[in-house]
Amino acid sequence: MFYQLYELSHAAMSPWRVVADTMRLAYANPLNPISKTPAGRAMAAGLEVFERSTRRYAKPEFGIDEITIKSRPVSVHEKVIWQRPFCNLIHFERMLPPGHRADPKILIVAPMSGHYATLLRGTVETLLPNADVYITDWIDARMVPVSEGSFDLDDYIDYLIDMIRTLGPNTHVMGVCQPSVPVLAAVAVMEKNGDPSAPRSMTLMGGPIDTRINPTAVNGMAETKPIEWFRDNVIMKVPWPQPGFLRDVYPGFLQLSGFMSMNLDKHMIAHKDFFHHLVENDGDSAEKHREFYDEYLAVMDLTAEFYLQTVEVVFINHALPKGQFMHRGERVDPAAIRSVALLTVEGENDDISGLGQTRAAHDLCVNLPEDMRLHHMQPAVGHYGVFNGSRFRTQIAPRILDFMRAHDHDRRAANSRHPARKKAS
Repeated sequence: MFYQLYELSHAAMSPWRVVADTMRLAYANPLNPISKTPAGRAMAAGLEVFERSTRRYAKPEFGIDEITIKSRPVSVHEKVIWQRPFCNLIHFERMLPPGHRADPKILIVAPMSGHYATLLRGTVETLLPNADVYITDWIDARMVPVSEGSFDLDDYIDYLIDMIRTLGPNTHVMGVCQPSVPVLAAVAVMEKNGDPSAPRSMTLMGGPIDTRINPTAVNGMAETKPIEWFRDNVIMKVPWPQPGFLRDVYPGFLQLSGFMSMNLDKHMIAHKDFFHHLVENDGDSAEKHREFYDEYLAVMDLTAEFYLQTVEVVFINHALPKGQFMHRGERVDPAAIRSVALLTVEGENDDISGLGQTRAAHDLCVNLPEDMRLHHMQPAVGHYGVFNGSRFRTQIAPRILDFMRAHDHDRRAANSRHPARKKAS
């Protein structure tokens, strides 16, 4: 019922939004003398803040049409190369000049935690000049008809394995935040089964591998309530007339409200500053605010079964670090990982995945040689800064690319040629 009330409130506000936007255009029109006055600018600014605060934000576009490689423009085309009901795999195809070096092939596994994959636009843009990039584009669960069936954590892992096989064994997989657990599980399953398509390396960034280490407010919320509480209080049915009508979901607006409440004072200050930037005609600062919140406020629903299984397995039971994580009835054993290099990245000020939670992956991959593992802790960045922003571009991304290039070869083939090395591994 709460979801229906949420939809009704948006519908009820639509006429007021139209009126507010129309009045904003009138007050901001340069032909209107009032637009030049402080009162006119304040009225236009207030109307824009109201319109944006009551808007439903649609899925953003990546919008990456061109990059620069060696001071030359290179066009980029998005191509969907793999499709399933709950995910598309997008390839950012670069129109490279003849003779360009072979770059690492990277599968970026975007978080399925309420925001769209476009949250990683900056990550993609940073890597594209030096890598062949693919990204998981998860589908809003309320857009998937019930007839398409369910989607849980086991399905998520199956999707990842199928995508890695599609891209081939020379792939480097990167899990950003939430996907760190299923990425590690997928690689462990592939290694245990001797899958020849297992990736060259995996990079886990700001992920909840072991949330018992330095637990954050997000971790604490999960541990203080039984799974039944989540099932009874945050799972809702998609209302009509959405394509996923009657599907049980964890609504994106609930996830967003949780994130907003964690730093409510910062968001309120940001909107107050936005108002003042508009009044003062500080166009650059106002546009940065629009760009950030256009992305941040665009949210998607998650299937109930995926959300509940993730909360229970990852955050309540800590199944992976305890050696109890199951996939399709079989235990996932990270110790089976012997030939896939591991890089973990954490932010010093991460308030979502506490310091040490991602690094714990090294303690689980006990049979991985030391020369195939690396950990990087980035000082002075929070969760978002682990995969975006200036420090990601200048300090984190170069380390990731260097690590991938260093392991952009077939370790299994090398081991087969050197039995003693294989035994040592």
